[in-house]
Amino acid sequence: MTKHGIFRAFSDETRLRILHLLKLEEMCVGDLVAILDLPQPTVSRHLSYLRNAELVETRKEGLWRFYRLAPVDNQLQERLFGCLGRCFQDIPTLDQDAARAVDLRESGRSCCPEVAQNRSGSAGGSSC
Repeated sequence: MTKHGIFRAFSDETRLRILHLLKLEEMCVGDLVAILDLPQPTVSRHLSYLRNAELVETRKEGLWRFYRLAPVDNQLQERLFGCLGRCFQDIPTLDQDAARAVDLRESGRSCCPEVAQNRSGSAGGSSC
């Protein structure tokens, strides 16, 4: 994607929230929906945009699809990902999202609990 497309990906609050969460850890769609408190189609649409911008990538495990930040392959991407931690550290919404992510993980209410507990092994279950 062009630099213009990467900047457009960073220009939306929901996409920034998703990127910030994925900077913390890999997540499935269901957990992102729960943390962001947004409808699944909205989250999926933003994830698709981020995938097209080559900022996130997916990993499929059983019925689940996990999202993570894409490996950095250029200086612009490296600086933008770095900015996720530095430039947005005082935004309450991002802090609240991170706290909900920790709560979701620690409470065992993850959408994909078997996979979350054993990411290196395979697990069955329903889709997120």
